[in-house]
Amino acid sequence: MTNSITVDVVSDVVCPWCFIGQKRLDSAIASLPDIDVEVRWRPFQLDATIPSEGMDRKAYMLAKFGSEEKLREMHARIVPLGEAEGIHFDFDAIKVSPNTLDAHRVIRWAGTAGNDAQNRLVRNLFQLYFEKGVNIGDHGALIDAARGAGLDAPVIETLLSGDADREAVSEEVVTASKMGITGVPCFLLESKYAVMGAQDAATLADAISQVAAAKARGELETTPS
Repeated sequence: MTNSITVDVVSDVVCPWCFIGQKRLDSAIASLPDIDVEVRWRPFQLDATIPSEGMDRKAYMLAKFGSEEKLREMHARIVPLGEAEGIHFDFDAIKVSPNTLDAHRVIRWAGTAGNDAQNRLVRNLFQLYFEKGVNIGDHGALIDAARGAGLDAPVIETLLSGDADREAVSEEVVTASKMGITGVPCFLLESKYAVMGAQDAATLADAISQVAAAKARGELETTPS
């Protein structure tokens, strides 16, 4: 019998560590063919105060990190880690720091079409933003990404034009903070155990294996959520 487990990934699509974490999770899952892993993406906003039209990224990042030197150091640390996971970060291509609320709304809707569609969309958004510098706060970009993930683009366009699920997504972000999640990615296994940060694939695989085995033995059922 195949063991099964759910992994909820609390993430923001403008977080480079979340992109790295997504790749490492893929590798972890690929190394566990006997475990059926269902991945669901949950919203987090690194900065919900960014206006809906976004901000100039260079000015925003300088205000956040204090100097171009610190920014370069951060990028220099992340780029090789990304390369090791097959990610080609192009930070210079990113011109806009977007508000990610609308992106999270689309990710939520993708989840209703199934986990495969949601995972395709999240991958699309990471790649568009970090490898091509696309403004993923732009509705046109979000609709194209949704279409690429197999979603019904006209439906997404209609939903984006209104306030559908805006409040629900914001409430989920608040709930994550109340749970003590202050940084992302955070991997919640069976809604009971948290693995914080972009851990390496082996660490994630070990955690998934242990929780899946405990679930198969019926040991999670008595653990309060």
